[in-house]
Amino acid sequence: MELGSADAFDQMGTLGVEEEFYIVDERGRPTSGIADLVYDHPPSGVLEDRIDHELFQFTIETQTPLIGDLSEVEPTVRTVREALVDHAAEHGYRIAAAGLHPTAKWRELDHATKPRYQSQLDRIQYPQHRNTTSGLHVHVGVDDADKATWIANELRWYLPPVLALSANSPYWYDFDTGLASARAKIFEALPNTGMPTRFEDFEAYRRFERQMVELGSIEDRGELWYDVRPHTGHGTVEVRTPDTQTDPEATVAFVEYVYTLVEDLAARYEDGESGTAVRREILDANKWHAVRYGRDADFIARDAADTVSLEAFVEAETDRLGIDALERLLERESGSVRQRRIRRESGTDALCEALCLD
Repeated sequence: MELGSADAFDQMGTLGVEEEFYIVDERGRPTSGIADLVYDHPPSGVLEDRIDHELFQFTIETQTPLIGDLSEVEPTVRTVREALVDHAAEHGYRIAAAGLHPTAKWRELDHATKPRYQSQLDRIQYPQHRNTTSGLHVHVGVDDADKATWIANELRWYLPPVLALSANSPYWYDFDTGLASARAKIFEALPNTGMPTRFEDFEAYRRFERQMVELGSIEDRGELWYDVRPHTGHGTVEVRTPDTQTDPEATVAFVEYVYTLVEDLAARYEDGESGTAVRREILDANKWHAVRYGRDADFIARDAADTVSLEAFVEAETDRLGIDALERLLERESGSVRQRRIRRESGTDALCEALCLD
């Protein structure tokens, strides 16, 4: 039984980026491709041992090499994406990027045959059978296990605005859900997802992780699919909130913000700052606002005395952290708005094409 330990947390400020994508045909429609792209013809170069698949045979995930400096994020993300597009093209496929593929119909698509996923399908049933989601995961190395746990606790309040900025999944099963991020709600139907509770220290989290495995609630620690978690194998804080982004510039901006926020929280922890007590229900309400309204969401403040608009949040974080990553995101047309505009103006075929990576 593989379980992590405090010893994994030994390096501060390293970065890793995981992006989930869709394998599509020449028209941008979902098609089974993991046999060709992962198993029969594993790639070399930057993707070697850094490509895998998810639950469906049309979903694929990339992992960047370990990134040592923030300046390396953009070229690394672009290099990995270009390598994936080229690898797919060599075998007659294209790659699409969004939180959900708008035309994917889970009842008509094949699941992966990997034993881990077959076990999940058997145990979880309907919620996992329909789970066609794709997300962006950001890992930031932390050099102390208790510090990582404290940072993960504190990050929770910041995550709904991050989701609102990333919302890129208004369509599911070929209809408009009325949500900015339908992906987030579909994924939350799975067990052990959404906003985690607060953990007193790393030992409390490690004990919970071990209990969940030993008591048979999960088969491995990777099935704790919360929006943020101390990753006890990599020694990182992992943020799993954003939808997959179509434009790599948006991915880079999210990584920059998450990295800077983790570094800021690490410094506050080292200064002896006490944690913020925010009710889980407040966090859940804020996440719902992001899911439903995207850029138009307001968020309940940490003291529950007032609300904060997304614009006000971005302005405050920009001033506080001294980076413009969130401003760059806010200035862009949001993913959900863009998808709706393209489909309204030009139809579904144009939308599928617009989600494909060059």
